[in-house]
Amino acid sequence: MSVSSADGMASLSSDLCYEILRRLDGANLAIAACTCAAFSSISKEERLWEDVCSSMWLSTNSNDVKNLIASVGGFKKFYADCFPLIVNKDVPEFHCYDYYDYPQEWTEADYYGDEDEVENISPSDFVSIVDIRYREKTICSKVIWGIPYANGSSGWFYNCPFRLDLLANNARDDEQADDVVLSLSDGQPRSWSIERERKDGKLWQELRDGIRLSWILVNKKTKKAANLSSWSPTGGQRHWPTDKDFLIRFGSILPAKDILPCQVVECILIMKFKVVVVEDGGSHTTLKLSELSMQLGDMEGSHVNGRNSLLVLKEALNCRRSKNYSEALESCHLYSKVQRELKEKKMRYESRLDTVWILGSIVACATFCLYCL
Repeated sequence: MSVSSADGMASLSSDLCYEILRRLDGANLAIAACTCAAFSSISKEERLWEDVCSSMWLSTNSNDVKNLIASVGGFKKFYADCFPLIVNKDVPEFHCYDYYDYPQEWTEADYYGDEDEVENISPSDFVSIVDIRYREKTICSKVIWGIPYANGSSGWFYNCPFRLDLLANNARDDEQADDVVLSLSDGQPRSWSIERERKDGKLWQELRDGIRLSWILVNKKTKKAANLSSWSPTGGQRHWPTDKDFLIRFGSILPAKDILPCQVVECILIMKFKVVVVEDGGSHTTLKLSELSMQLGDMEGSHVNGRNSLLVLKEALNCRRSKNYSEALESCHLYSKVQRELKEKKMRYESRLDTVWILGSIVACATFCLYCL
C-alpha cells in the first residue's frame, strides 16, 4: 500500500472502517487486517467474526452455540479453527504380509483401546455443529450436544461400531423434526421424468455439484474445534431407477497413531436424498434428506468401535489444516488409492492361497488313490 493510501485510511473514522470490514467474508477480513493499523485494530472485534461465522454457519446463531463458542476462545478463534479443512497425507503404504500379521500382533488394547486413556474422555465433551448448503443457501442446520446413547463406560457403545446419526437423533425432538427438502425454489433443476433422468442424470449432476456440508466437532473440555467434512463431496452414487436415492459421501482422513495399527482412519460422512415428488412435465421435483451420519472406518473397511472413535476424534482436533479445499480432497483420494491397493493385494493373496489348497488336495487325493491301488 502506498503512503498516500495509508494516510487516507488513517483519516477514516473508526465507525466507517467498521462498516467497511463488516461487509467482508472471513478470508478477506483477515487480509484487510494486514493492510493498516486501523483495520488491524478493528478486525479484533468479536462482533465482526460473529457475523462472519453466522453467515457461513447458520447454526452458530443460537444462543447456546454462541455461549459454547465464547467458552472455547471466541468467534475469531472458532473461524480460524473451522474454516480450514483437515489435511492428512501421512497415509502408510500397506503390504499384503502386513495385513495378515495384524491379528497375531494386536493386543486387546489395540482392539478395544486403553481403558485408562478413555476414562479421560466423555461422549458429553463433544458437540456437533452441522450445516448443509445448496447453491449458497442453507437448507439444514442442526446441533447435537454430546453423543446420544453413549453413557456408561461399560455400555454397548464402547465396543460396538461407532455411528452418529444426525436425523435419527433430531427426529425425537419435536422442535427439530421438520423434514429437510430440496425443491425448485432452492435452485434445483426440473426433472421432466424419471426415465429422462436415467439417461442424462442432470438432477444428480446438479445435486452433486451444488451441495456442501460442514460438520464441525467441538471438544468442550480441551476447547478445540475442527471441521471434519471435506466441504464438497468426495464421491457418490445415483441409485435410480431402483430406489430413487442419491447417496453423497464427504469426509476427511484422521490420524490414529498409537490408537489403531493402521495409523489412519477415514471419517465417513454419508448424506442421502430420496426423490419424493416428480410430476410429469417437470412442474415440480422434490428431494428429501433421508440420512446424514458419521462413522469412522479403518484401512480394511471395518467400522471403528466407540472407544477408539472417541480417542481418534479427540486427536483429530489437533490435525494440520489447509484453506485449499482441493488439498483436503487430495488426501481423501490418496487414502482411497492405498485402501484399494490393499484390497487388491488381499484378493491376490487369497487367490494364491486357494490355489495352494486346491493343489494340495489334488496331490493328497492322488496319493491316497495310489496307496489304495
